[in-house]
Amino acid sequence: MMKYLQKIGKSLMLPVAVLPAAGILYGIGYWIDPTGWGANSIVAAFLIKAASAIIDQIPILFAIGVSVGMAKDHDGTSALAGLVSFLMITTLLSTGAVAMYLGVSAEEVPAAFGKISNAFIGILSGIIGSSCYNRFKDTKLPDWLAFFSGKRCVAIVTAVVSVLVAVILYFVWPVIFSALVAFGKAILGLGAVGAGIYAMLNRALIPLGLHHALNAVFWFDTAGINDLGLFWSGADGAVKGVTGQYMTGFFPVMMFGLPAGALAMYHTAKDSKKKAAASLLFAGSLASFFTGITEPLEFAFMFMAPGLYLVHAVLTGVSAIVCSLLPFRIGFNFSAGLVDWILSFKAPMAVNPWMLIPVGLVFAVIYYVIFRLVITKFDLKTPGRAEDDEETEDDVELSNDDYTATAQCIIEGLGGKDNITDIDYCATRIRAEISDYTQVDEKKIKKAGVAGVIRPSKTTVQVVVGTKVQFVYDEIKKML
Repeated sequence: MMKYLQKIGKSLMLPVAVLPAAGILYGIGYWIDPTGWGANSIVAAFLIKAASAIIDQIPILFAIGVSVGMAKDHDGTSALAGLVSFLMITTLLSTGAVAMYLGVSAEEVPAAFGKISNAFIGILSGIIGSSCYNRFKDTKLPDWLAFFSGKRCVAIVTAVVSVLVAVILYFVWPVIFSALVAFGKAILGLGAVGAGIYAMLNRALIPLGLHHALNAVFWFDTAGINDLGLFWSGADGAVKGVTGQYMTGFFPVMMFGLPAGALAMYHTAKDSKKKAAASLLFAGSLASFFTGITEPLEFAFMFMAPGLYLVHAVLTGVSAIVCSLLPFRIGFNFSAGLVDWILSFKAPMAVNPWMLIPVGLVFAVIYYVIFRLVITKFDLKTPGRAEDDEETEDDVELSNDDYTATAQCIIEGLGGKDNITDIDYCATRIRAEISDYTQVDEKKIKKAGVAGVIRPSKTTVQVVVGTKVQFVYDEIKKML
């Protein structure tokens, strides 16, 4: 089950990668017309509307992205199936449709059906579409139905399955929606503390790949919070000084705290291993600062020093609490890095974006001091301190962009071509299915200059490559 949930989280990276486009369009539009939000400039209005075309359709993006991501061969047919499922479910369970079923006015229909077009349903539709594709793409029908054999029958089967799922959701969705709303309201009712709890859980769930489910509740319109959408649109429901509280606290951590923690890890590394540690930590810090992608850095110590990662999760929660208490709100479309910070300056719900500098510097000091103290006090095996860290002349560094050598090293470390049964990738990781776990050589894989190796089960190996993962994956696929 955990493996399946991780795969869903991985597939969400495809639609999430579209969001920076919305961020750029929104950012430029608000810079042009910071007060009218398009009312005073046709150019600004054009850009803002273009951005909203992406943000407002996040559920559909999720349906298509998850369906493609979870299909065994990532065929476009699965995308069509995911879209069919989403359209079927949202149409059958729309407020107007439910009012017709019940023979009542739209005002009497439970509020849950007014929110049926949301990220959760998008993900569910993607799962339905990909499952139907994987199961029925090779179906052979009798000659008189041969036209609908294979991939052509996938959308038809998906439609039938979606009708059945819609019937189940007719009874189940109001219960799920009520639970999500109750959880969201409980967190909202806790104010700054609630934001801190959310931020801490966000980091704590990353090793399991389940943080996306939590984000769907707070960032999108699954339970009526929609922190991300309201921050950039300023639509009804947005509150100046409140909207953005579930995003702001990540900026001091990703742009200042984690890089400072990386510096602490570098300073506490063994002298003979500082050079190797520096290449890994510096690359991870740059990714965290500029783009807000933290996985290369977090996975560098997450499993080597889980206690230190717990400290990081708690500090992220503290950052969210502090930022919520201050007159300070900024937001992102992708992640809390430099690019999104600059773009959010003129966003409708932005409040004192400049405050990131002093707050971030304070958290940089806190991270450095605490990380260094904890590492030395408990002799944690962070990069450059582990006993099995070996420096060899044939180590490959991703910074050299030698993807062929890196891919070859990873394949050999996974036990060779014959030991790999399936391979895929997400935002930062190569995910491989293997036949014999005893043939995996983690030390060999690490010589490829990767951030880390994770083994969730005896048949699964995840190689944390970083932001250049697609290029390494492409080379591996060629070699296989």
